[in-house]
Amino acid sequence: MTDLRERAVALYDAFTHEHRDRRAFMREMVALTGSAVAAEALVAAIAASPAAAQQVQPDDPRLRTATRKGAEAGKPAAAYFAAPREAGGRKLGTVLVIHENRGLTEHIRDVARRVALSGFRAVALDLLAPQGGTPADEDRAREMIAGIDMDLALRQAVATIDRAARQRGGSGKVGAVGFCWGGAFVNRLAIAAGPALSAGVAYYGPAPAPSEAAKVETPLLLHYAGKDQRVNATGLPWAKTLEAAGKQVEAHVYPDVDHAFNNDTSAERYDPAAAKLAWERTTRFLHTRIDG
Repeated sequence: MTDLRERAVALYDAFTHEHRDRRAFMREMVALTGSAVAAEALVAAIAASPAAAQQVQPDDPRLRTATRKGAEAGKPAAAYFAAPREAGGRKLGTVLVIHENRGLTEHIRDVARRVALSGFRAVALDLLAPQGGTPADEDRAREMIAGIDMDLALRQAVATIDRAARQRGGSGKVGAVGFCWGGAFVNRLAIAAGPALSAGVAYYGPAPAPSEAAKVETPLLLHYAGKDQRVNATGLPWAKTLEAAGKQVEAHVYPDVDHAFNNDTSAERYDPAAAKLAWERTTRFLHTRIDG
C-alpha cells in the first residue's frame, strides 16, 4: 500500500508540474489502482482541496484584510493583504506570500492570514493577474502558470517590495515566503531584488542554476522534503553552492515527507510535524531579519 501511494504521488507531481495531459494521467492512475473509482479517490486525497484546513477565518477579528487590484510594471496587478489590527507599538515587517502553481487560492489567502497572526504585514500576490487573475479551475491555473512572463512577474514583485518598504508605520524591511512554484520564485526574486529583499524563505522550490548563486544578496531559508527527488535534484546543489559562495543560507531537509508537506489541504501529503517545525523556523527567521 505504501508503494502504491508513493507511486501515485509521483504520478500526480509529474502531472501537476510537468504539464502532462489529464486523460493520460488518469489512465496511469487507473492502471495503478485497478479501477476508476479508486483512482479518483486517491487523486482527491493527494490533490489540494480548496475547502479544507482553513486555519484562520477570513473575518478573524484580530486581522485587517483586503483584496486590491491595480497596475504594476505597466500591467494588471492584484494582491490579498492581511495585517494585525493591533501592532502593540511595534513596526511590522512586510512578507510577500508567493503562491503555488495554482495561483492565489483560498489556501494561500489562509497562509497570508497565518503570516499576519505571526506578527507581519502579509501581501499575497496574484502573479496571474496580467493574464486575468487566478481562475477557479486549477488545471487552467497551471496552464496559465506555464505561460507566465517571468520577467514581468519579477518586476511586479520588486515594485511591491519597494512600495512596502516605504509604507508608513512599517519596519522598512520586506521578506518573502513561497511554496512550490512560489518557492522557486523566491529563489529568483533573491537574485532580481538584490538587497531590497531582506529575507527569503523557499518551501520545496526548484532552484536556479548554481552559477546564479553569486548574485544573491538576500539571506535565504530553504525547506526541502526528503522524498522530493524532483526538487532536490536542483535545490540541494543550490543550497551547497550558496554556502560555498559565503552567502547567508540555512537549508533543512525533512526526512520521509513528500513535496508540499506544508499544504494542509492535501490529506496524503501534509505532514503536521514537519509543517510545524518548518513554520517555527520560518517565522523566527523572518522576525530576526525584518522586524523594526
